[in-house]
Amino acid sequence: MKTKTISKACLAVALAASMAGCSSWDGMSHRQKSTVGGAALGGVAGAVITNGGILGTVGGAAIGGVIGDQVGK
Repeated sequence: MKTKTISKACLAVALAASMAGCSSWDGMSHRQKSTVGGAALGGVAGAVITNGGILGTVGGAAIGGVIGDQVGK
């Protein structure tokens, strides 16, 4: 499989998982919501910067999640 196909499949799975996770959004603390938002924004930014690269997307999501967690304190 090509890298772009794998990237699109991973993005679809991540989107589906995030939508399933939003069903419990009301039970989350402010800090948890900030972490999720940071991870989402970081993943998108990482994908844009690396032109859809998997490592860039995952790395951006991880870094964004940490930043969101710290901002949401």
